[in-house]
Amino acid sequence: MTASDLDPDLLRAFLAVAEHRSFTRAADQLNRTQSAVSVQVRRLEERLGTKLFQRNRSGVVPTAAGQELCAYAQRILALHAEAVGALHGRKPEAVIRLGVMDDYGTIVIPPLLADFAKSHPTVRVEVETGLTATMPARLGEAYDLVIAMHPEGRGGGELLRREQAVWAAAASCRAVAEDTLPVALYPRGCLFRQWATEALDHAYRPWRLAFVSRTLAAVEAIAAQGLAVTVVKAGTLPPRLRTLGLRDGLPPLPAADIRLHRARKLPRPAALLADHLQRGISEPATLC
Repeated sequence: MTASDLDPDLLRAFLAVAEHRSFTRAADQLNRTQSAVSVQVRRLEERLGTKLFQRNRSGVVPTAAGQELCAYAQRILALHAEAVGALHGRKPEAVIRLGVMDDYGTIVIPPLLADFAKSHPTVRVEVETGLTATMPARLGEAYDLVIAMHPEGRGGGELLRREQAVWAAAASCRAVAEDTLPVALYPRGCLFRQWATEALDHAYRPWRLAFVSRTLAAVEAIAAQGLAVTVVKAGTLPPRLRTLGLRDGLPPLPAADIRLHRARKLPRPAALLADHLQRGISEPATLC
């Protein structure tokens, strides 16, 4: 692989398709022909050696590799814009520090940041993904904005949307039939891990922790191979997985609140980004 594999023009075409879930709408945004955008995406797939999109009923959606590339592409293009701006004597208007859950940081946030960057090209947004339970306590110190998951009806901040926690596994998963259910979860401190283990214990369902990771991509990969079941948000269900429920012998799970937390005395660019994220997440969004 060489540096040219991640050519900014190819990444812009990729992100436009991921955002709009359509080659036609992406071509309109980029002021190119549909065939030109298709060629760029195909060239990027060939250079990376992996398929980035697949089709379903809702249109063109990123594969697991495509979802993972979204965050990297945003960061590469942001760094590219920063470098061009620096060489032209332009300094960033502001640096905004955003903390967010891994799945939202991979799927929901990138298209919103791309849209924000169009009208605020000199603002640099630094995103940190991970467990958000302790992030709001570090507002002002480590973060300007935090999008965190809380138990339903709790957590403070601004309610953006409510997400139902669901069991998920590969379509051909046989792990559900095992006497001791293998589960792939996140580290201690994650609400989904707490809810999953409590629900299974309450239902007297034997289980074992088969895999632990901080990243959605890693947990999804294990579940997609049929090696374990996991817990995800219904709104960000990976395309390779299907939901499971009572008919599969699995207990119900709670709902979670997704809330936006702001540091006190936010500078204007950070306040504008907060409002932009609030609108984008509260409304039905196109997920990358």
